[in-house]
Formats: sequence, C-alpha cells, structure tokens
Amino acid sequence: MELFYTSPENITLDAARLVIDGDEFHHLVRVLRKKTGETILVTDGNGLRCDVRILDVGKQSLEGEILDHALIEQPKTGVTVALSLLKAPQRFEFFLEKATELGVSAIIPMITARTVSQPTSERVQGRLNRWRTILLSAARQSKRCYLPQLGEPLSFKQVTSLNNYDLKLIPYEGSEEAPGVRCSGKNILFLIGGEGGFTVSEVLEARNAGFSDISFGKTILRAETAGIFAVAFVRAQLLGEECREWF
Repeated sequence: MELFYTSPENITLDAARLVIDGDEFHHLVRVLRKKTGETILVTDGNGLRCDVRILDVGKQSLEGEILDHALIEQPKTGVTVALSLLKAPQRFEFFLEKATELGVSAIIPMITARTVSQPTSERVQGRLNRWRTILLSAARQSKRCYLPQLGEPLSFKQVTSLNNYDLKLIPYEGSEEAPGVRCSGKNILFLIGGEGGFTVSEVLEARNAGFSDISFGKTILRAETAGIFAVAFVRAQLLGEECREWF
C-alpha cells in the first residue's frame, strides 16, 4: 500500500480524524483518483503511521477516519550529510532523492570556499520548497515514516561547529585512510565538498574541529555521488552486520 504524508497538526488521534491537503491531496485525488471509502496509509513524517479510511473529499482537502495507528521506533543510527551547493541544481536534487531513498536522516546544504552557487536569501526559500517536495516524493516512494530534516544553507565554519555527533567524517581525495569506522548505533556527520573539493585549509579546520578524514577510493567521485556513497556506506555496513534496523 502506498504511503502518504500529512503534517502533525492535521492529525487528531483523540477524535480518530486527520486531514490531507496541499500537494499530497492533489496526488491522492487528482492523480491517483482515490475516493470516499477507500483505505490509505498515512504518516506525519515523525514516525506515526495510520491506517485511514477516506470519509470526505473536498475541493482542497480530504478528511479521513483513523482506523488504527502505531508509532514506529526511530532508527538508532543517524546519518547527516552536509553537501556543498552545486553549480548544476539538478545534481544536488539527484542527491536529495537518492539519499532519501537510502535512509539519510538529515541534509545540510553547505557553502564552502569553492562553492560556486550561492543563492540569495529570496531564492533560498524557493529552493527549499522545491527540495522538500523532492524529499517528500522520495520518502513516499521508499515508504519512510521519518522524513529527512532539511535546513537552510550553512557556511563550512557553521557546519564544523555542530555538536551532538558520535562520528564526524570528511571524505577527502588526499586521504589514504580507509573508512574502517563502525557506524551502527551512532549519529554520524559527513562533510562532502562541491566542485573542486575542499581546500587544504578547510581540511585542517575540520580536523581541528574533531573530524577524521577518510578515503572513498582512488577515483574521484562527483560531489553528489560521494554524498550518496556516504549514506550507502552506512546502510551497507548495517546490512552486513545483519542489523535489523531499516532506517
């Protein structure tokens, strides 16, 4: 059964009712042609999963009856990727889609010394809206009950100052350190550079902030590929350890 999303404020568990509006309503009613009486699966993106029967379809929203609900346990392993904004927007958007499918927990758009694309504050809001739509679509396709967190772009210094991570890693083409870290049960932050990678001073700054530089191999990966690889590296390690967690 396909999974749909609605915001937490649209859900009233005590009354066993919820409302779906916006793009999700359009997809449900205008694209999939869902009708009154049909049953759908809905989440709030924060772990709540509900079996819902459609009660009423309006012009801008629908109301549903919550038949059953459960709170899905949040994964014990968290993966945050701070990726430099890229010159080609579609490449950054490709990363958003694939990282979401693979189970990324949070994405930080980042501005580094070599970041070419630095949008104005007005354009940032438009991009954030588009990016969240991409995340939602990818999460729906992969049936994720937890949507990845996405914030406004941060500078490299702001990102390296972030705390509350068990592992802080900076994949760097000049590194000869194999990624022999154990990820299960940890909260991990990856720094991924954009076109041209990181400067030497940025790598040193990251090391001083507690980051360990690692190698993703001898070949040079595009930025979006490196970001996807970082998330896939953690997921593959969990599967290799026969971990029962599925992001």
